[in-house]
Amino acid sequence: METFAAQHIGELNQLTDDELLGMIRSGPAGGAQRTAACEVLVERYRSLVRSCANRYRRSPEPHEDLMQVGYVGLLKAINNFDPGVGRSLAAYAQPCITGEIKRYFRDKRWQVHVERPVQERLLEVREGVRHLTQQLGRAPRDAELAEHLGFTEADVREALQADMLLQPASLDAPLAGQPETASLADLLGEEDPRMEHTLSMEALTVHWDELPRREQRILLMRFYGDMTQAEIGRHLGISQMHVSRLLAHALGYLRQRILELPESEGQQAAA
Repeated sequence: METFAAQHIGELNQLTDDELLGMIRSGPAGGAQRTAACEVLVERYRSLVRSCANRYRRSPEPHEDLMQVGYVGLLKAINNFDPGVGRSLAAYAQPCITGEIKRYFRDKRWQVHVERPVQERLLEVREGVRHLTQQLGRAPRDAELAEHLGFTEADVREALQADMLLQPASLDAPLAGQPETASLADLLGEEDPRMEHTLSMEALTVHWDELPRREQRILLMRFYGDMTQAEIGRHLGISQMHVSRLLAHALGYLRQRILELPESEGQQAAA
């Protein structure tokens, strides 16, 4: 193939797009002539790929990677273009190249699931930021972006929030980008065991009044008065066995109501 390309590349460069596409369609897959014709078209439209990739030059992706993705889109356009339907390969290839780059962002870059419309809106917001920054000489406000792009301010904010998901920050990375400085993990709060207790008490309060008055008193004396079952029995004038049954019933009922368990499971848990 290299020998063919070296001998005929000059001749191929003189051919029109339609003639080169005809060679590609008629040649066998992997054939030297077909491959050389494809390479000539790729070189001919290199500037189109660069133009499409430049729209996303402010993205965190290396420009070289975007160019490679763009070439994939160009090759798809070359292989699928039908001159009988469209008259211009360039007009057909541009959305193919741009679509391949957008697909790359959707499928390769997102760290968590973001809906596709939001992903595509983000690309438009980035382009709008670039354009308005040049025009205004400063970063545009959300309202200015929304007016420029025809979005609502909520749409713009949602897209900008999604932008932060492209490159999540490491918890161990220094905050100031300098070694020996605090990391994000150093500033995050730890789990507070009292929070779980508070949430449990809030859930308990919802169903507290559903208990009989005597069972409420027994729970208070047992868990807040730190009284034994025997002491509770003497205080209420009932047996310790009766206190045990009432306590089990109250705990089982509350567990069933809080966790929405069937009654039998709540009673088994209390036992």
